[in-house]
Amino acid sequence: MIFYIISTILIIWSAALTYLFFKLKAHYNSILNGSDQKSLQTTLDELLQEVKNAKEKIVKLEKNDSILEQKEKLHIQKIGLLRFNPFKDTGGDQSFILALLDKYDTGIVISGLYARSGMRWYAKRIIKGKGIEYDLSDEEKKVIAMADTANGQEVMNKEIVFS
Repeated sequence: MIFYIISTILIIWSAALTYLFFKLKAHYNSILNGSDQKSLQTTLDELLQEVKNAKEKIVKLEKNDSILEQKEKLHIQKIGLLRFNPFKDTGGDQSFILALLDKYDTGIVISGLYARSGMRWYAKRIIKGKGIEYDLSDEEKKVIAMADTANGQEVMNKEIVFS
């Protein structure tokens, strides 16, 4: 009787081990599928090399991303545009001020003043929101503030009342 119990247990154990073996073999074959019958060691070595190469590429991409983020701050990001009438005797808002600034409020302000005698153009360099060679007019300061408030979105046709 004990012999039959032990034999039954061994047969069940043998069947379970056989099932697990075939399952392991199927998994092994699926790993090596398409690898031209290479050994598992060769396949794993190739995978590890690919992972190493991918990590190196990721490090390079992160460095490039960091460089691009720094350079991106120096591109035009803030734009302010104001059309207005600086002279009471001329009709329409044909004069304008355009501010083109980077993240640090550095860039240029271009003013175009329309009068009956013609159009006058002025450009001023801006560093950190301040005029360098020339002082900024109140309108130019307002356009810079509008550009900063707009945070890169175009601002047009805002009314400023002159006293």
